Amino acid sequence: METNQTTKKQVVVIGGGFAGLNFVQHLFHNQYYNVTVVDKNNYNYFTPLLYQVATSFLEPSSISYPFRKLFKKKGIAFRMAALLRVDTAANKLYLSDGGELHYDVLVFAAGSKTNFFGNDALRHSTFSLKGIDDALYMRNELIKTLERAVIEQDPIEKKRLLTIVIAGGGPTGVEVAGMLAEMRKYILGHDYPELKNTPTEIHVIDGAANLLAPMSDKTHKEAYKELEKLGVLVKLNTQVKSYENDRVHLSDGTIIETKSLIWAAGVIANTFEGISDQSIGKGRRMITDAFNRVQGYENVYAIGDISIQFTDSAYPNGHPQLAQPAIQQGKALAKNLLRMAKGRPMKPFKYFDRGDMAIIGRQFAVADLFKHKVHLGGLLGLLSWLFIHLVSLVNYNNRIKTLYNWAVAYTTRDQALRMIFRSGNRENKY
Repeated sequence: METNQTTKKQVVVIGGGFAGLNFVQHLFHNQYYNVTVVDKNNYNYFTPLLYQVATSFLEPSSISYPFRKLFKKKGIAFRMAALLRVDTAANKLYLSDGGELHYDVLVFAAGSKTNFFGNDALRHSTFSLKGIDDALYMRNELIKTLERAVIEQDPIEKKRLLTIVIAGGGPTGVEVAGMLAEMRKYILGHDYPELKNTPTEIHVIDGAANLLAPMSDKTHKEAYKELEKLGVLVKLNTQVKSYENDRVHLSDGTIIETKSLIWAAGVIANTFEGISDQSIGKGRRMITDAFNRVQGYENVYAIGDISIQFTDSAYPNGHPQLAQPAIQQGKALAKNLLRMAKGRPMKPFKYFDRGDMAIIGRQFAVADLFKHKVHLGGLLGLLSWLFIHLVSLVNYNNRIKTLYNWAVAYTTRDQALRMIFRSGNRENKY
């Protein structure tokens, strides 16, 4: 017999990314909980492909989908708002739209934001890639920079405009560098004939000894070699210290003059007023037990990037802040809440590492699968990357659009998405 609506517990999920969406999908049409998703955006988006929106190879709708369409007739409520404060004593949430929500179970799945390591100057002067807004802003600004370079007469200033520095040699940094290098090779001279023989530079700066540091030695070497073949200048064991007056200052004393610094050097968890500092650990992540329950609370949980667990013996320092741990934690917590509702014991979370991958340019990708036991590179790596990213998109509509755009980009070495779209009422702007 179905549980009466009035006796169902109220579950509120903060964030609809990988963790939140996979949590909710396993509670569709459940008979024990009323579920509400709270997110500042009214859509879910596929974070690993943001850089392709930023570099004009995909349109935003290819990697995003409205929450209300995802949850239609699924028994899930949606609220577009940001969480301002939580009152854990009263089980109440205060939202940016002026409203309040009561909860019986609170699930934080709000992910992470770009880590500028306390440097506010970098926050305001660099490009970051944590959302669709970031990607569109970066796309617009990079295209505007090229338009400025076309008419610039000063060779020193022109060089600054045509130099891009990427801070961070992880998947985002490497994939952005590869995509920009492909644009330089196949598109720049055709779209901007005035710049055809003008020198351009793409730099990747990373403080680690290798690109894609968590991956295998074979991947380290292949990634470096492929970026080198694409003409990307890589500097390792070096950090970006500051960026001011169009000058990037590196830890080894080098100065690179550029108008464009892309910051891909790490993330830090989002935090919320009302959660005790005693519950916050490394990287501002909420410390959780083996069931993703936040330390110090009985009915507050955290999953994905915002959570750090020390109970998984294979990951004593916590799980990596990647899509797969978030997806698996979302599914595991949903199943545990259903077990709890049925009076059965919950199961501790164990992460199964399916592997890491990155694409470098249009023809080469690397994949380390099953804890580096299997390495794929070249065509096999590319096919596996394409397949995994395609099937991971949230909806068949996204998959069709993305596959079409990829096919066009691959066969023509081009894409007709390099338009500058400005927002706001511009009637009297000029």
